[in-house]
Amino acid sequence: MRYLKQFLQKMEIAIISGKGGTGKSSICAAFATLSKNVIVADCDVDSANLYLLFNPAQEEKEVFISGYKAVIIASKCTNCKICMEYCRFDAIFLKDDEVKISKIACDGCFLCSRICPENAIKMVRENKSYMYSGSFRNGKMVYGRLAPGEENSGKLVNMVRQKAKEIQKTNGIEHIILDGPPGIGCPVISTITGVDKVLIVTEPTISGLNDLVRVTGTVIKSDRKPSVIINKCDLNSSMTNKILEWCDKNEIQAEGMLPFDSEIVESMLQGKSITEYDPACGSSKKIRKIWDKILNDK
Repeated sequence: MRYLKQFLQKMEIAIISGKGGTGKSSICAAFATLSKNVIVADCDVDSANLYLLFNPAQEEKEVFISGYKAVIIASKCTNCKICMEYCRFDAIFLKDDEVKISKIACDGCFLCSRICPENAIKMVRENKSYMYSGSFRNGKMVYGRLAPGEENSGKLVNMVRQKAKEIQKTNGIEHIILDGPPGIGCPVISTITGVDKVLIVTEPTISGLNDLVRVTGTVIKSDRKPSVIINKCDLNSSMTNKILEWCDKNEIQAEGMLPFDSEIVESMLQGKSITEYDPACGSSKKIRKIWDKILNDK
């Protein structure tokens, strides 16, 4: 009955950070394993890692088309070099007296395929990225993995979120936890748009504060007001106080502070979140208190 009140209303919570290495995914994993039935969506599609911890069953796999790349049909090409003259991205070059196209530099704009007088250039779908979904020990999980060099990560995040909502509707699961990417780019915007609550995890460093300010601005522009967790707060008490002062000045709620705990690292090595590995430890108790507060604040 402990969480009955909390699960009366659905909530989609995005957990993000202004920079990498703040402990965002560790905290997200701890929240996820405090619930008996939850959906976790790893929206850090450029570097998804929660699936390594939760090891979900791969029940569904869907190809994500991130874009197109130009490919030369050698049998048709006359090496007229017209495509080279018009390519704005310098993706087309001459090698051994043959026209070649760099897959890395190609932007998939279709121009070369349209102007080629011999129709010797075709556009090929980039189909090496995937979205996965399945069950894990505390509910359902969805995550995307963007192939190296492919783009449109924001669109893949949208695909992951949409799948999470479909699973929520089908299975009657109350809460969705989004483990967002760090920074302020397109994948972050795709993660936080339209969610019920945004939680920013920061650390007591100069870069931690600077990036907190930037990502808070991004969240506010998306018509959401974030709250903050200061992780590893005891490593630099002076910076922790500065972050708290900044939050107070800007009317940003500090949900809680977590001290550095090497046991969190050990729990990850054992394939568990800290709240699974040692529910009675200080970090687990603090995380549970923050989680209760987040759900009851809605």
